[in-house]
Order: sequence, then C-alpha cells, then structure tokens
Amino acid sequence: MVGMINSKYGYEPPEWVQVDDWLDKWCKDKKRCEKKRRKQHAKDKKMSLP
Repeated sequence: MVGMINSKYGYEPPEWVQVDDWLDKWCKDKKRCEKKRRKQHAKDKKMSLP
C-alpha cells in the first residue's frame, strides 16, 4: 500500500499531493495574470484618445 501524506486536503497518496500542488500554483498564477490584465485594461481605457 502506498504511504499516505497529510496535505491541506486530508490524507492523500503522493501523486494526488503533487497534482494538488500543481493546481494550486496554476490557480494562483491565473488569478495573478487576470488581475494584471484588468489593471492594464483600465490603464489603456484611461489613456485612450477621443
């Protein structure tokens, strides 16, 4: 039997812990990129010429 690892989601197999880590990083990066994109859009909107 595979040793279970205690993660923030409970006890899981090592493969699941790796996937959870990858998904957490991906979601965090996606949120960061979205925030940056919204900021840039607002900035572009302010600078637009009439």
